[in-house]
Amino acid sequence: MDKFGNFDLVTRFKLDFADIHVSKWRSRVSGLTVVHLDYDAPIVNGYFVVGTEIFNDTGCPHTLEHLVFMGSEKFPYKGIIDHLANRGFSNGTNAWTATDHTAYTVSTAGEQGFLQLLPIYVDHVLYPTLTKSGYVTEVHHINGNGEDSGVVYSEMQGRENTAGDLMALQMQRLVNPEGSAYRSETGGLMEALRNLSVDQIRDYHHTYYVPHNLSLIVSGKLASGTQSLLEVIQSKVEPSIAEHGQNNGRLPQGWKRPFVETNSAKRNNIPKTIAKSIEFPEKDESVGELQINFMGPAPNAFLERKALDILGTYLTSSAVAPLNKEFIEIEEPLCTYIYFGEDVAATRIDLPIYIGSVPTEHLDTFHEKLQACFKRIVEEGIDMKRMAMVIDRDERQLRSKVESSKGDTFSGTVISDFLYGAANGSDLAPALDEITQYNDVRKWTNAQWLELFKKYYIDPPCVIVRGKPSASMAERLEKDEKARVAKQKESLGPEGLAKVEKELEAAKKDHDQEIPTKVLLNFPVPDVKSIAWIPVQSLQQPGKGSGRAAPKQVDNEALEKHIAADGSPSSFFVQYDHVQSDFVSVHAYFSLAKLPDRLRPLISTYLSSLFSLPVTRSNGEHLTHEEVVNQLDNDTVSYEVSLGVNGAFAETLRVTIKVEVSNYESAVAWLKDLVYGSEFTKDRLQVTVAKILQSLPELKRDGSTVLSSVSASLLSSEQSTSRAGGVLPQAEFIPKLAAQLQEFPEEAVKDLQEIRKCLTEPSGVRFSVTGNVLDLKQPRSVWTKYFGQSLPESTLEPIRLAHETLSDVGKKPEKQAVVVTLPTIESAFVNHWSKGIKGFSHPDYPALRVASEILNATESYLWRYIRGSGLAYGAYVSVDVEGELINFNLYRSSNSTEAFRQAKGVIEGLVSGKIVLDETSLDAAKSSIVYGVTKAVSTPGRAALLSFSNQALKGVSQNFNVELLEKFQAVTKEDVILSLQKYFLPLFDPATSVAVVVTGPSRTQDIDEGLTQAGFVVEHRTLEVDPDEDVDGSESGSDSDESDESK
Repeated sequence: MDKFGNFDLVTRFKLDFADIHVSKWRSRVSGLTVVHLDYDAPIVNGYFVVGTEIFNDTGCPHTLEHLVFMGSEKFPYKGIIDHLANRGFSNGTNAWTATDHTAYTVSTAGEQGFLQLLPIYVDHVLYPTLTKSGYVTEVHHINGNGEDSGVVYSEMQGRENTAGDLMALQMQRLVNPEGSAYRSETGGLMEALRNLSVDQIRDYHHTYYVPHNLSLIVSGKLASGTQSLLEVIQSKVEPSIAEHGQNNGRLPQGWKRPFVETNSAKRNNIPKTIAKSIEFPEKDESVGELQINFMGPAPNAFLERKALDILGTYLTSSAVAPLNKEFIEIEEPLCTYIYFGEDVAATRIDLPIYIGSVPTEHLDTFHEKLQACFKRIVEEGIDMKRMAMVIDRDERQLRSKVESSKGDTFSGTVISDFLYGAANGSDLAPALDEITQYNDVRKWTNAQWLELFKKYYIDPPCVIVRGKPSASMAERLEKDEKARVAKQKESLGPEGLAKVEKELEAAKKDHDQEIPTKVLLNFPVPDVKSIAWIPVQSLQQPGKGSGRAAPKQVDNEALEKHIAADGSPSSFFVQYDHVQSDFVSVHAYFSLAKLPDRLRPLISTYLSSLFSLPVTRSNGEHLTHEEVVNQLDNDTVSYEVSLGVNGAFAETLRVTIKVEVSNYESAVAWLKDLVYGSEFTKDRLQVTVAKILQSLPELKRDGSTVLSSVSASLLSSEQSTSRAGGVLPQAEFIPKLAAQLQEFPEEAVKDLQEIRKCLTEPSGVRFSVTGNVLDLKQPRSVWTKYFGQSLPESTLEPIRLAHETLSDVGKKPEKQAVVVTLPTIESAFVNHWSKGIKGFSHPDYPALRVASEILNATESYLWRYIRGSGLAYGAYVSVDVEGELINFNLYRSSNSTEAFRQAKGVIEGLVSGKIVLDETSLDAAKSSIVYGVTKAVSTPGRAALLSFSNQALKGVSQNFNVELLEKFQAVTKEDVILSLQKYFLPLFDPATSVAVVVTGPSRTQDIDEGLTQAGFVVEHRTLEVDPDEDVDGSESGSDSDESDESK
C-alpha cells in the first residue's frame, strides 16, 4: 500500500534487529506528516510535534505549549482534552518545549482510547481558543498584592536564575550568531513574559502551527495496523484542515522550513576559543560548573555521530575511563562528573561537555588541564581492547532498551528526522540503523578513533562558559525582586491592584465553565478486556527455616518443572519470575533492619563504592578495582545498587546485575563476590568520599532535594536509612568521615565490614531472578554453588517497612511546620503530611487511590484551583501505604499560602457538597488507574519485577495490581467522599498534620506568617554554608540550634 486516501507513503522499512515496522506518510492535501512505529505492546504512545522557531526571548513556544490545553474550536472547554484522555485509559496529556520544537504527548493502555482522542488532540494543537483569560492564568498576571504569577511565569521563576539555565543561555548566545533562533530562551525570560501579550502568541501560532509543520508520531500496536491510524486522520482531521483553508498542498508557496531554510541554518565554525564566566546565586561559593561546546558533524552524519557518542562513553563511563581517572577518581577531585552530550541542530550538531562541581579555584584553569589530558590520550593511543568492550556493552544496552521500550526508544530520532532530515524520507532508515553503525565502528583502527578525537575535540576552537557561585548575587536578586514588586505595587496603586485582582477573578470564572456531561459521555470508556497483559510464570522457593512459607502460585507448571530438574532446593530464598526476553537479571535484597543506627549514614558511601573496589573472587583470584570495573562492563548489560526498588522498601539494600542469558552464572558469581569479597581500601574509600563531598553543594541548591531531606528528618527516626542518606545529614556526616579516613582509616574500614556482616545475615537475604528463566541451563544449582556455604538454614525475618522507622512526629503529625530558606531558588517547594493507612491490602485503599486520582488528574480539582490559577507549577496528593502517611505536595509555587488555602477549600467543598463530584470524574479516575496498572507491567522486565515485589516484599498475590482493578471499578462517589473526609481533610488541619517548606529568601516572611495564621507552630531554618569555615552542612535556625536536616 503506497497510498491511502490523501496520504502518500514516503518510506517504509523494518528494523533488522527488532520486530518494529516503520512507515512515514505525508498528505498531498495538507502536508501533514504521519509516522507509525508498529510493534506489539500494551501501551500506545503519541508525539505530536511542531517545529517552533523564535528569534526573541518572549517564550511564545513555551506559552503555546500551555495554552493549547485550554480548549479548542470544536471543544472550547479548558482542560477537556485531559478529561477525555483520562476516560480513554490514559493518565492525561503532557508536552515539552525544546529550542527547536514543541512536542505534545499522550499514552494510552490499548488503541481504542488513543484513536478516539487523536482528532480531538490535533484540533487543540491546530485550532486552540487562545483566549485572554487563558493567557492571564496560564502565562502571566499580577495579583491583588502586586506580585507576578501565572503557570508559565512560576515555572520560569523557578528556573531562570539556576546555574544550568544561566549557563545554557550564555552558551547559546556565544555559539550562535545574531539572527539565529538558537540564541533564544524559548521558555521565556521573566521580564519578557511580563511584557508579552496574547496577540503576540496568536500571531506566532498562526505562523508555525500549520499542518505542513506538524508531524504525528505514533508508536505501538493498532488492531488494523497503520491503516486504522490513517483512516482516523483522513476522516476526522483532514476535513477540519480543509475547512480552515489549509489544504494548500504539501508546502504552501513562500514557506521556509524552520531552522533548515532560515538564518538559523548559518552555523559556522567557531572562529576562536571564547571563555566567559557568569555568576549564579549561591551562598556556598566552594564549587561551580563548567560547560564547553564544540561544533560537531552534520545532523545526517549518523556513523560519525555514533562514533562520537561511543568516544564520549569510552572517555567517561566508569571509574577506569581516562577522564574519570584523571579528574574524578583522585583524593581531591577536580569535578564530580564529566558528560559528553549531543544537541542536534541544523547544518552542524553541537557537542557540549558538562563538568559538574568544579572547585572554584580550578574553574579558570580546568579547560587547560582537560586539553592537556586530551593530547596525552592521543599520544598514548586508544585502549582498543577496552574500546571493543565499550562498543559491545553499548550495543547490549540498546538491545535491552529496545526490548523494554520497543519503538518508543527511537522517538527522539524520529523527531529529529522531522526537523532536520531529508524531505524524501531517505535519512530515517539510516538514522535508526544503529546496529549497522556498531558493526562499522568495530572495524575502526586506533588511528581512526584518534583522528575523530582530534577533528572534533582537540584541533578546533570551542566556547567555554564558567558558572561561578555568588553569595552577593543571591542577596542582590532578593533585594532587587522586593524592590521591583514594591515599585510595581506603588505604580498600580490601590485602584490598579483592585483592577488586576478583578481581571484575575474574571479569568478564573471563565475557566470554571462546566464541561457538558454529554460531551464527556460521548467519549466512551474502553473495555479493560482489550488490554493484552504480558504473561509471567512465577515460582517462589523460600528456603529452609521458620518464616519461609511459599505463597500459592498458579499457571507455572513449565517453570516449576524446569527448576525441579536442576538440583535440590536451596536453604535460602530465591524467587524465579519468567518472561519472554533476551536477558536475565539477578537481584539480591539485603535487610537493613539489624544495622546499628550509627552506621546508617555510612550506607551512602557503601552504595557509591561497591562497584569500584578491589575484589577477591570465590576462586581466590584477586582483582584491582580497575579490573573489577573492566570485567563487570565486559560481562554485563547493566549493574546497580540502591535502597529498595522504585522508591519503596528503602530499608532493604538491593544489588541488581543484568546480563544476556548465556552469562547467567557469571552474574550470580559477581553478586557473591561483590558483596562478600570486596576490599574496603583506604585509597578507594577516600576517592569515593571526596566525590560525595564535592557533589553536596550542588545537591543543596535543589529545592526538591532539600525538601525531601528536611521532610525525612522530621518524619523519620534514626532507624531510617533513607533519612540518614538525605543531603543534609550527609553534609554533616561526610566531612567527618573524610577526616576519619585521613586519621584513623582502620576504623572506617571496620565499620564498613560491620555493614557487610549485617547485610549478609542469612535471616535477611532474598534473591530474585527475572527474565528468560526457561532458557537457563542451570537456573537453581548455580545459587547453591555460590551461596550454599554462606547462607545456611535460618529463620526468614519479615521485610522492614517505612512505618516502622517513623519518628514521634511521623507517628503523630501535628502542629509543626519547618520553613527552610534556600538562596538558590525563588519559588516554594512544599510538603504537608498526615496519617494514612497501614497495609497493602487495607480495605480503604481502593477508595483512597480513586480519591487521589480524582484530585490529581490533569485539569481536575487541584489542577484547576491551583495550577489553573497560576499558584504553582504542580500540586498533588499521594498515598504512602508503606509509610502510613498521606502527602500534599506543591512544586515551584509562586504563592504557597494561597495554594494551601485553595487545596483545603477544594477538599472541604467536595466533602460538604458545595463542589460537585460528578460521575464523569469518577469514571475518568478509574480509567486513568487502568493506565497506571498497565504501564507498571508494560515491559517484560517490569512485569517480572512487579511479580516479585508483590509476593516477596508486599506479601500479596502475584497479580494483585490487576486484581485490584475490579475493586477500583466498584468504588462509588460515596466511598470517595468518605475517603476525602477521613484521610485528606486532616492534611489541611494543623491539629493532624505537619508542613515543610523550602523557599527563596524573598518569600520566607510571607510563608511564615501564612502558616502561623493557619495554626502551625513555625520553626525557621536557613540553609547556607560559609566556604571560609569548616563545611559542616548544619543549618542555623532562629528558633532552634538543631543541626539535623524531577510531565
